[in-house]
Amino acid sequence: MGKNLSERDVCSKFITPAVIDAGWDLHKQIREEVSFTAGRIIERHNGYIRKQGKRADYILYYKPNIPLAIIEAKDQNHSVGSGMQQALDYAETLDIPFVYSSNGKGFVEHDRTNSDEQITRQLSLKSFPSPEELWNRYRKSQGFTEEEEKIVAQDYFMEPGGKTPRYYQRIAINRTVEAVAKGGDRNLLVCATGTGKTMIAFNIIHRLWKSRAKKRILFLADRNILVDQTMANDFKHFGDKMTKITNRTVDKSYEIYLALYQGVSGAEDWKNIYKEFSPDFFDLIVIDECHRGSAREDSAWREILAYFSDATHIGLTATPKETEDVSNIHYFGEPIYTYSLKQGINDGFLAPYRVIRYTFDRDVEGWRPRKGEKDRFGNLIEDRMYNKKDFDKGLVLENRTIQVAKKVAEYMAHTDRFQKAIIFCVNVDHAERMRQAIANENPDLVTENHKYVMRITGDNEEGKMELDNFIDPESVYPVVTTTSKLMTTGVDAQTCKLIVLDSVINSPIEFKQIIGRGTRINEEYGKYSFTILDFRGVTDLFADPDFDGDPVQIYEPKDGDPAVPPEQDGGDEPDDPDSLDDGYPERDPGGADIFIDDKDNENKIYYVKDANVKVVSEKVQYYGEDGKLITESLKDYTKKTVQNEYQTLDEFLNKWNESERKEAIIQELLEQGVMLDELERTVGRDYDPFDLILHVAYDQKPLTRQERANNVKKRDYFTKYGDKARAVLEKLLDKYADDGVENIESMEVLKLDTFSEHGSVIEIIKEFGGKNNYLMAVQELEQEIYAS
Repeated sequence: MGKNLSERDVCSKFITPAVIDAGWDLHKQIREEVSFTAGRIIERHNGYIRKQGKRADYILYYKPNIPLAIIEAKDQNHSVGSGMQQALDYAETLDIPFVYSSNGKGFVEHDRTNSDEQITRQLSLKSFPSPEELWNRYRKSQGFTEEEEKIVAQDYFMEPGGKTPRYYQRIAINRTVEAVAKGGDRNLLVCATGTGKTMIAFNIIHRLWKSRAKKRILFLADRNILVDQTMANDFKHFGDKMTKITNRTVDKSYEIYLALYQGVSGAEDWKNIYKEFSPDFFDLIVIDECHRGSAREDSAWREILAYFSDATHIGLTATPKETEDVSNIHYFGEPIYTYSLKQGINDGFLAPYRVIRYTFDRDVEGWRPRKGEKDRFGNLIEDRMYNKKDFDKGLVLENRTIQVAKKVAEYMAHTDRFQKAIIFCVNVDHAERMRQAIANENPDLVTENHKYVMRITGDNEEGKMELDNFIDPESVYPVVTTTSKLMTTGVDAQTCKLIVLDSVINSPIEFKQIIGRGTRINEEYGKYSFTILDFRGVTDLFADPDFDGDPVQIYEPKDGDPAVPPEQDGGDEPDDPDSLDDGYPERDPGGADIFIDDKDNENKIYYVKDANVKVVSEKVQYYGEDGKLITESLKDYTKKTVQNEYQTLDEFLNKWNESERKEAIIQELLEQGVMLDELERTVGRDYDPFDLILHVAYDQKPLTRQERANNVKKRDYFTKYGDKARAVLEKLLDKYADDGVENIESMEVLKLDTFSEHGSVIEIIKEFGGKNNYLMAVQELEQEIYAS
């Protein structure tokens, strides 16, 4: 009898009762079928599907924020320990100490905290450990004192109906709280942009504050928008215990303080408002985006941290800075936890991307003026060869800017003219010229609303005032923004679908921060992926093996070494990015860009109007299953991927013909990395997945959906059915010709208006003699569609 019990039967009849009998609370401590990843997003027909996410059969919690055990269940055709390897894999991901496998006849336990004694053991159903036993074993393995245990066991803040932290957020919070409880005074967390670092910071602070381990706390950021967003959103629950420090007032009656570091420090002593607090006032400082100033020993950040050196410091960043001169790891230590962009995409919490690279002839060949050639303002152009690094700095080829704008407008016209887009430019002057060029490419939309395209740079108040509207998913305008440095970090643009790179970027940190503007997902507004248009070869940085790897310290401090001058540190922005966007042009008091002609012509910029510029190559690259960009052709990649699964044409045909639902095969292909939507764009949108695969993977001549539908009609296949049933099948065939086979396999199709003249779904199915006969008729129709 036991051999016939399903996995669910085993859970309900044996495992759950055994766990309850051991003292675990069914409603508070036991969670079954826990999905902990969302499943990687795969684009499909102006929508998306998700690969199957990871799901644990059981997770057992000592408290809501402390998972202690994971159980993988198997039916009784499997041995008691057959689920252990999968459970161990999940436990490692979830940072859970005790791991169990069961088939309902007993348990196999693996203790991940135990390295000195027996790691695995067999348990009967009646000897499953209680919550107190597992907690005591875990507490002992970590060496918690009574005071440390009180801090570690402090609950999360949970508002009614609020979201619980994702698994990686919980790990980041728990590891940090444990480290601080055990006396760790310098701690580093590395989490990819879009993974909720501020939410993580809030829960760390809240738990340490509630447990009274830390009583007065400073959250330090480098942009006003970051401070204000944090106070209004994640930190709002601190209420009247929280305040923002400015350089005008100091009130020491609060417990949670937020500050813009530029607002509390400066070259003159009177600007160093932080010195109004005693050095021992704060016992915890959380530094957001700590890859910036705090990595550098001579920065204003470090000056503040040195002043409050007795406090515990926690650094948060997506991009830790590790160079020969500056190091986050040297200051904070090795990261307590790292959650990478690749992990976030594979888990389905971050948006995947594709890259379209454009190459201009002038970028490859360079440009040299004719003898005596002058620019549009009558300036004699210095005779030398200008290349990509000069463009829009020392030399402006105005037609190059126009060509970039044309390609951006062309892409948006083919996809969505109202998708949020950020164009990263060389400097403010370039950003303004790009704004004008985009406006000229979209006169209809700009006439309708001039805020369709806006320049958002540090020197422009009108643009900065529109930043909140750009970020707001409900606000249509602005749609396209041009910027230089201001929007590289701290801009939570959930619906940004297009990142345009028209600036030479050599810093992997800056590049990764820019990419982070597109990684957020907002399914409500249809944001589940994004595209990068690269006009400067910046995406070569994706090929850097360290791009998404673990940070490695290469800084070697030496006694007596001088501090690193700011100009040698190429990865950071100016010390005050809210007031100066790029530092290249000098500005007049009114904020306009002016370029000073000094004796050495160092700041001279030549504006060339008539130089022809054209695109010489355009290459599309895709995010692969391994987290790297696919550099081979889409057809070659598809052929290799399909033939790894179906080695011969006959093998694929047999699988296709035997499948009751073709949609299942299509989804299987998508999950294996076959990019059907991209194939449609390159091979043709009139073919369905079957013919795309036949053509690309097996070199067969494809038939369009319409050709296949016409072939069915020629064979008089429908004559065996009555008039009404035949009319329904003919419309299903037309639906296939228009939209593909996956759109006729569900009975939901019968609810469409085109079928309403034949009656309700129930009435239509009756014409076929019932549901089973209807489904059989659809399968026969598919056989006719794909007949040789």
